[in-house]
Amino acid sequence: MQALDSIRTQVISHWKELNILQEKIIVSAKPLTPEEAIGTPDDTDYPIQQGKEYLMEATFNGHKGQAFTGNRGTFSGTLADIAALPLTNDLNRAVFIATLNAVGSAYDNTTNTIHCKDNEPKQCAQQLHEFIQQKYGKCRITIIGFQPAMAEALQAGFEVRLIDLDPKNIGQVKRGVLIEGKEKTDDAVQWADLLLVTGTTLANNSIDLFLTEKPVIFYGTTIAGAAPYMNWERFCPMSK
Repeated sequence: MQALDSIRTQVISHWKELNILQEKIIVSAKPLTPEEAIGTPDDTDYPIQQGKEYLMEATFNGHKGQAFTGNRGTFSGTLADIAALPLTNDLNRAVFIATLNAVGSAYDNTTNTIHCKDNEPKQCAQQLHEFIQQKYGKCRITIIGFQPAMAEALQAGFEVRLIDLDPKNIGQVKRGVLIEGKEKTDDAVQWADLLLVTGTTLANNSIDLFLTEKPVIFYGTTIAGAAPYMNWERFCPMSK
């Protein structure tokens, strides 16, 4: 069973146990503007600022959850409606995942479901460098997804490779790291001692590529609610 299918099965079962699946609770999801999503950091090369991805936000009983996606759109309905969505496209997956994060915040003590802002991504990257150094020591890291501050911070102390999907990034050296395309994924995974993977891989359903015998750290708010179901390690200290 793929990871997303396993998560969905567990989540719907949990919602049934909570007896909230059939309640007339409205869950709305909307794409945030870059300023709403990450504020105004000093740097301007984050993918959301370039219009390469969007941050969907679900609101449930006053609790918010987010998910990055390459597809913008809106959705409003009950949890039963969302449970019935076929997770066959980016929009439906983002709606489901953002909802999972919002409901997790409301019922399951899921924390850090709202993206950090302004210069907090840079602070996060500095903490990440220290965290990896202390836990894993000197190692080779493959980063999945271009998070500029993380790339810059990690290349200063580790051997780093970086895989990204944006064709405008591929082949470019950014923040001191050569960005490689998805055709290099398998090679980069095998090369690494540690994988640092964006939670957005759950929304685009590529996450199974990175669930190998190698240790993985997932980063970001997208994977906040799913990580506890799967016992995945997640690093996202500056989110709210």
